[in-house]
Amino acid sequence: MKVAIVGASTPIGIAIAERFAADGGRVVGISLEPAGSPVLAADLTADCSVPAAAADAVEDAVNVLDGLDVLVPAAAVMPVAPAHHTSDEQWRRAQAGGLDTFFFTARAALPHLMAGDGGAIVAVSSVNAFLAAPWVPAYAAAKGGVDALVRQLALDYAGRGVRVNAVAPGMVTFSGVPDAAAGYPIRRTIEPSEVAAAVAFLAGAEASAITGVVLPVDGGLSIASPAAFARADLRARLDDESAAGAHGGREVG
Repeated sequence: MKVAIVGASTPIGIAIAERFAADGGRVVGISLEPAGSPVLAADLTADCSVPAAAADAVEDAVNVLDGLDVLVPAAAVMPVAPAHHTSDEQWRRAQAGGLDTFFFTARAALPHLMAGDGGAIVAVSSVNAFLAAPWVPAYAAAKGGVDALVRQLALDYAGRGVRVNAVAPGMVTFSGVPDAAAGYPIRRTIEPSEVAAAVAFLAGAEASAITGVVLPVDGGLSIASPAAFARADLRARLDDESAAGAHGGREVG
């Protein structure tokens, strides 16, 4: 499998590259700075929020790989500020780093993906596209645009043999946010390798009938009522039931 990853220098990007390489794929990374991963067949640097740079980077990746099977747009910029303190520059950087980069690289990659026996785009979105969190309006809007573009491209290119999906990670362990796992039913945040596994699945033959999907990789965060974690009594009940299950359950009457 011939794979180009945009945003390959991030922890998630590196994990995705390692997963495809471990599965026998050849991988080119494209980032603002070198990814430095030994699994990459080429470690390209480009600002793919610029249309011409995105087109050139994709062409360079195709030349290295002698074709293209999978594009993974994984780049993002996340300013943290409420809307009334979000600057014009922060807003533009978030849209450029996430949505623009996705569109420009996908536009350049699609002719190559259509040329083979079937190609795939798997974007890295976020649960923030559909779950509001404090102080990330620019990032949330960019990721919401990613999800909408996934559906549009999936519809437009299904007949040309190109599937388009996305993964939506919850908070990943490298974030360093205290008590980050508090709202997660699995009681922990997400590993980059778990995001990579979902990307590899959506890109592979086992997902051949799946297109236009945004797959949460979030430890159940998107199905959990905030009230269940804000109220100590409800959290205690969940913990009690988990402990009881570990000892064979208990009767309720």
